[in-house]
Amino acid sequence: MSGATETLHKPVMLAEVMQVLGPRDGEIYIDATFGAGGYSRAMLESAECRVYAIDRDPQVVMLADALARDFPGRFLLLTGCFGDMLSLMEAEGVASVDGIVMDLGVSSMQIDQPDRGFSFRFDGPLDMRMGSCTLDAATLVNHLPADELADILYQYGEEKASRKIAAAIVAAREIAPIETTTQLADIVRSVVRKTDKIDPATRTFQALRIKVNDELGEIERALASAPHLLRPGGRLIAVSFHSLEDRIVKRFLRPQSKAISRHDPHFMLQQEEAVNAHFDLPQSKPIHASDEESYVNPRARSAKLRVAIRNEVPVLHGESET
Repeated sequence: MSGATETLHKPVMLAEVMQVLGPRDGEIYIDATFGAGGYSRAMLESAECRVYAIDRDPQVVMLADALARDFPGRFLLLTGCFGDMLSLMEAEGVASVDGIVMDLGVSSMQIDQPDRGFSFRFDGPLDMRMGSCTLDAATLVNHLPADELADILYQYGEEKASRKIAAAIVAAREIAPIETTTQLADIVRSVVRKTDKIDPATRTFQALRIKVNDELGEIERALASAPHLLRPGGRLIAVSFHSLEDRIVKRFLRPQSKAISRHDPHFMLQQEEAVNAHFDLPQSKPIHASDEESYVNPRARSAKLRVAIRNEVPVLHGESET
């Protein structure tokens, strides 16, 4: 089946996501980061399932309407942040689901719209809001003290020259407000020498975007909701594109997937921790995009897919199963 979502966007690692998710007839899934709807469409095409999609961006409504027409009664877009998925699903009367897919970070569709201000490749307003956030990037850049700006660039962009960039931003805004993506990118490039393949402004734009949209907080809240929503055997799938995102997913899953043994001298401590051991990890290492996909789509080169399967109860090794 063809549709608007297919022509606009094919999500990264679609084949791998669908393989580990394995949609089945009658099951319920959450596409936590709808975007252009590529994952939702693939789920709906592969089985007679129901998909609830979540997105805070009002511009995705037209794409969602197309899916609702193509799959009547099986698709619904919920407007909001995916970190609020538990309350969003409760409002729909849905207590449990069979799978949750999260494609983290900014969507290609948002990056390619100059008026959204996500990319320094286009001249546009310094906005970067994915939804109806109260503060845009221009507000942060023009009003935060230098030390706060530097902290944002270092924490969310892992920018080593954060203090130098923050000082340059403060000096520039004293002359005139910084209102466009081009202005900001030129300020960064004026103090940071290009030493690798990426543009010197890349980390600054990433950091501001993450701060504006509280992206890492959204990931943490969504992950915390997953054990409460997934049925036993349900799958949690997260596709990340940079180390900050992947680190949060990894640090969440590993403590929650510890199997414990009565023969371990630290059994009592492990038993206490196992109360929160909600997941099995089919593999400890992330899945990477194929060489073929990475060649066609450079964005796929940095993608990491992690999958976890919801447990019913923690596993105690050395005990007989009942």
